[in-house]
Amino acid sequence: MTTMSWHIQAVSPMPLRDEEFFHLARAVDDSMMITSDGDEIPLKASDLVFCDPGRSRTPRFADDGRVAVLRLPRRLLELSEADCDRLTGMISEGGDGLGALVSSCLAELTTGVQDHSPETIHRLTRTTVDLLVVLVMELLQTEREELSTVAHSELIAQIQNYIEKHLTDPDLSPYSIARANHISVRYLHKIFQHEGITVGQWLRQRRLESCRHDLRRTPNRRIAVSAVANRWGFVSASHFSRVFREEYGMSPSEWQALS
Repeated sequence: MTTMSWHIQAVSPMPLRDEEFFHLARAVDDSMMITSDGDEIPLKASDLVFCDPGRSRTPRFADDGRVAVLRLPRRLLELSEADCDRLTGMISEGGDGLGALVSSCLAELTTGVQDHSPETIHRLTRTTVDLLVVLVMELLQTEREELSTVAHSELIAQIQNYIEKHLTDPDLSPYSIARANHISVRYLHKIFQHEGITVGQWLRQRRLESCRHDLRRTPNRRIAVSAVANRWGFVSASHFSRVFREEYGMSPSEWQALS
């Protein structure tokens, strides 16, 4: 991962310590975010991700991506510890709505600093912080509404049904699942955590079960193992073989031969 770092310094008589900053990452190009549970979520250029280096759940980013990191004094956000915890890992799409406006301002601060006077940069910084605070409040309010208006049992059933219908789609991911069900990625992870499993683990289990079922139906090997894996969304045959063995204690070919 290639990172560029800049910060917005609060007016303070003493320099701020690292733990007094909250981080906001802006994807410079299409990249991949990796959650603390190991799930991979694609990011589009200009998307924003809230990170807190002091929390174990903070996400990380793929090595081949470019991410610009804003270090923002926590006190400017005026958030409780509970809200900071909820905000960590949240994604704001940089191509739409308020997220697009904030992302654009951040891009101008990092790439256009030499084109503006110090006074202009100062005003742009203040405006960006104000917009960022509004964006944070909007994200947190949206999550509160999700928690209060949707019954957990109904929502998990709805999401699992959606996943079942799209198991063969290789691009199926926590990001696309959340978007299709009109919830945040953060909330999607939260409701699966309530079930004692991650989104990625549940998706992988369902795909493996489908592959195992198909392989049982083809003992004469007229259908190649790789074809079955590809049918159910596994783009890498070697990865499929590895996770199949981890789950069932034998390779896909061994299972097919025994069936």
